[in-house]
Amino acid sequence: MSATAIIPAGGAGLRMGLNIPKQFHPLAGRPILIHTLEAFHQVEDITDIIVVVPEDHISATEAMVKEHNMDRVSAVVAGGILRQDSVKAGLREVQEGTEFVVVHDGARPLITPALIQDCLDEARRNGAAIAAIPVKDTLKEIDSNKMIRRTVDRSALWQAQTPQVARTEQLIKAFTTAEKNSFVGTDDASFLENIDQPVKVVEGSERNLKITRPEDLLIAEAILMDERKSSSPYPLQKIGHGYDAHRFAEARLLILGGVTIRHSMGLRGHSDADVLTHAFCDSILGALGEGDIGVHFPDSDPQFKNISSIILLEHVVQLAAERGYRISNADITVIAQKPKLTPYFSAMKDNLAAACGIPRESINLKATTTEHMGFTGREEGISCHAVVLLHKDEII
Repeated sequence: MSATAIIPAGGAGLRMGLNIPKQFHPLAGRPILIHTLEAFHQVEDITDIIVVVPEDHISATEAMVKEHNMDRVSAVVAGGILRQDSVKAGLREVQEGTEFVVVHDGARPLITPALIQDCLDEARRNGAAIAAIPVKDTLKEIDSNKMIRRTVDRSALWQAQTPQVARTEQLIKAFTTAEKNSFVGTDDASFLENIDQPVKVVEGSERNLKITRPEDLLIAEAILMDERKSSSPYPLQKIGHGYDAHRFAEARLLILGGVTIRHSMGLRGHSDADVLTHAFCDSILGALGEGDIGVHFPDSDPQFKNISSIILLEHVVQLAAERGYRISNADITVIAQKPKLTPYFSAMKDNLAAACGIPRESINLKATTTEHMGFTGREEGISCHAVVLLHKDEII
């Protein structure tokens, strides 16, 4: 069974109060329209997808489709004033020989491939089918003054959704007839009803909501996040701990957090021995399950001789980004009897935040002594603990 999907996405989204059409607004990190198209890409029977958008957004839509590898999109065309005008524009692009046309609102991004397939299967058996859900709320008929006239029996009432599917020739006939008779319909099924084409109802889902108001966007975000939390094998957040210690050494600069500290001695190490940044790196690697800096930047490798640890941090942050993670916040404690470090914290935060691509407020720095106990108390060296929380920008 060959089928072409028409995705009318020509609305301005005025009720959303946005400065762009709502179908281009991000939902969980991607445009609403892309979520919709991805569902149709997962249905094997859909061979072509025609996207209908406002004329001044054709180029942007084509670029967006290309960026997200939506290779089944065969055409992006301009829509009209009414929804039916946009569907007609899409129908003109349907290839000859296509058996079925599936029409689905671009602003229903939570549609599932299973529901699309169910509607296609019922259309194959009955000629046409739509997704719909039974009305669950009590319905009131009111007069012009918003006074109740009567309670409407809802037992046989269903709320139409999309997708709506029909044999291609029947849908073309329905729209051609409507144009001749100046018939205006609010969905595709109404045009089919107008030519007495039987339409089967397939039970849809409350999940298949149409985003028309700001609160709908919040609901859709919550649904996606909840579903992905339960289905993704990748956790949304990861915690890592890092610890490092370096011995003091003569004729070395003391560098912490990428800042050179005034002190009589520096720290011994293959790199610049920035113990603070090393602990920070280890906390990120620990959260990722990627070992420690000794694995990634071994002291046997001459390319890391005297290298700035801020550069190492940038590499570690890039590794996290490749796994889909960013740093939410870090809490770092430096343990040193001397020198006093608090005056340098602001500059350290600037360096660390820049390397991580996060606000400086996301990094907390503390310093403490051990009251002259242990190797740090005896001023033999400096140690550091770091704890980091990573989060996924977008759930895989």
